[in-house]
Amino acid sequence: MSFVTDYLARRGVAFEVAGHPRAVTSLDEARALGITADQVVKTVMLATDRGPALLIVPASRRLDLRLARDAVGDPTARLATEGELQEAFAECELGALPPLGSLLGAAAFLDPEVLEHDTVMFAAGTQTESVKARAADVFRDEQVTVTPLVHDPDRDSE
Repeated sequence: MSFVTDYLARRGVAFEVAGHPRAVTSLDEARALGITADQVVKTVMLATDRGPALLIVPASRRLDLRLARDAVGDPTARLATEGELQEAFAECELGALPPLGSLLGAAAFLDPEVLEHDTVMFAAGTQTESVKARAADVFRDEQVTVTPLVHDPDRDSE
């Protein structure tokens, strides 16, 4: 078990572990698992004036940096470099951040579209292991701010 699956088990979250070939991005992860990208959740780190922030969005969608900056309250927030990711989250391999701010000790922001899915698949801290669990269970006890983080053409036209 990884530190991510240990954490989920301690919280009483039912999950399945899926091993797969090395995947550096969430799209690679979906391909390796033989599923569509909208079934995978990706976690992106922003470097902010208050430290690292985790942004959790569907892998099939692109983070809207304007919305992300608004969510974290820092107009100068930017995508973290690989070096910043390794420094902040040394226990995780690059491209394998789990969507668990409480576990990683970082502020977490969740796009509401993620909660529309019954189950989600996400990286378990390594490039070769993913976790599948009910979205409601994963985020039930997490300290997350639910806020739009991806461009939604339907919402923007209202």
